[in-house]
Amino acid sequence: MNFELTDDQRAVRDMVAAFAARHIAPHAAQWDKEGTFPVELFAKLGELGIMGMSVSERYGGAALDAVSVALAIEELSKADAGVGVTVSVHAGIITRIVEQFASDELKEHYLPKMCEGTWLGAFSLTEPEAGSDAGALRTSAERRGDDYILNGTKQWVTNGGHAKVYVVFARTGGPGPRGISAFLVDRDTPGLSIGRETDKLGIRSSDTVDLLLRDAQVPASRLLGTEGAGYKIALANLGVGRLGIAAQAVGILAACLDTSVRYALDRLQFGRPIGAFQAVSFKIADMAMDLDAARLLLYRAAWQKDNGSTSIDASSKAKLFASTAARKHAAECVQILGGYGFTKEFPAERYYRDAKITEIYEGTSEVQHIVIARELLGRLDERTSVDRPLRPHVQRKTPSQDGAGQPDRTRQ
Repeated sequence: MNFELTDDQRAVRDMVAAFAARHIAPHAAQWDKEGTFPVELFAKLGELGIMGMSVSERYGGAALDAVSVALAIEELSKADAGVGVTVSVHAGIITRIVEQFASDELKEHYLPKMCEGTWLGAFSLTEPEAGSDAGALRTSAERRGDDYILNGTKQWVTNGGHAKVYVVFARTGGPGPRGISAFLVDRDTPGLSIGRETDKLGIRSSDTVDLLLRDAQVPASRLLGTEGAGYKIALANLGVGRLGIAAQAVGILAACLDTSVRYALDRLQFGRPIGAFQAVSFKIADMAMDLDAARLLLYRAAWQKDNGSTSIDASSKAKLFASTAARKHAAECVQILGGYGFTKEFPAERYYRDAKITEIYEGTSEVQHIVIARELLGRLDERTSVDRPLRPHVQRKTPSQDGAGQPDRTRQ
């Protein structure tokens, strides 16, 4: 077992860390306060190859491995989790879907600009009545000649207010997952408009909106894959997306640790640094331990993806653990800083607000528990009584049932 990063992976990590320290961290507090989406930043990230890091070189991408992608998102999120999720959705999900399922013509049209960071992509799956139960979505896509007519409302669309292109999931068939298809929908499509902008607790430098589709006319050539393949496309890429959110959570946790260590060394009480007190030092030790554990789960899942041995639950384990640890230790970071942690003078309160969302999107923590448990136990909720093995138990016969007049213990 080799836990060392390769030279190329370290180079990606160090490059993104240096960029984040110069172009992101100094502005993160202001972007958070004003809810600013730093549009100009993504062209700069495009120049580094980060906006196209999952795309092959043929279309102008960097073709980075999954571990390098996780490292990049981690470093961005350490500086600003809102920027981290913007890049995670665009470069970790949308560009992958376009390259895997769009026609060659659409790839040539969109991917070079998406790799440059001048055109952003957005993922449009969730609806007001279809969150964790994505198979219940209601947005419809009716075939009319050479077009599909889309009607419905999408919610929580990350990057939606500034995106050039959307991957939209809509129902072309009957109820359930098999009736869902995926479409590549352009921003200037007739009938498409931006609805409510979401005012969020955290990740306020990211862009989150509702997407309205009212008789939106989408050419049939924009169908991704085949009719009915949309749900599989969504699930496959949500698995990759969970690695991105795990990396975001790891970045937040790393920022919490750095902030806590610096403050514990600098802050004096009773004539010595507060880090000298066990109550503080143990919090920091636990934080460091969980950061290592979260990283190992994340890097292992990413490594498995790179080596074609991905287990179904690997990304779920990474996301569940990292998001839980980020939320827990962001609270401890505020506690270590005391009154200062409760103010906007220090970034601890921002980490606290940012961390919570990692337990919600790309599948809630409850959904991750289900995924992990089903991998071990199967779908017990869908078995019939005939399918389920009987549990051994003892049944006593009454004297009238037993000719000898003695209880007979029968194991079933």
